[in-house]
Amino acid sequence: MIFCLALLPFAYLLQGAVLNTLGADPARELALETGRWALRFLLMSLAITPLREQTGLAGLFPLRRTLGLFALFYAVLHFIIYMVFLLELRWSEIGSDIVERPYITVGFTALLILVAMGVTSTKAMMRRLGRRWKRLHQLVYLASLLALLHLLWILRTDLFDAVFYGTLLLLLLGYRLVTRLKRRVKSGRRQTA
Repeated sequence: MIFCLALLPFAYLLQGAVLNTLGADPARELALETGRWALRFLLMSLAITPLREQTGLAGLFPLRRTLGLFALFYAVLHFIIYMVFLLELRWSEIGSDIVERPYITVGFTALLILVAMGVTSTKAMMRRLGRRWKRLHQLVYLASLLALLHLLWILRTDLFDAVFYGTLLLLLLGYRLVTRLKRRVKSGRRQTA
């Protein structure tokens, strides 16, 4: 069910591309929308832990990986659209864009983090990496911040999306920070008792 729902934006964008209903600049629209969906799925995956902790619904936990992999899927689509339709596969420009344009640099860095997390998201990789797996997957917070910065630079003047998603990200990261601080305080009390 989640898998089908997560593919709906892709189907909608594909239909728009085929029927030519994406506006005057379809390549830019595809790039913007796949990037937005990557960020949305990233935020949804980050929302699973607070939802699970607040509701007690342990069944939500497997959704985190699924939503994270869909964030990777849309981020890869975003990058492919950028390379194929906006740069027209001019390979020499891809490297220079990544190095010389800060908004491309941060977006590409976020993509690399998501790729690393996607490759190591299997149970076999969790066992293989041990404690390092958790540290690697904590890079999701950095990837989220970089993706948001990437969006902010792209939109420049129309900041509503960046402010909206930034507020959500701030709430999700703030929740984690408060939870971590509470655990430390509890742990400190136990040790002194």
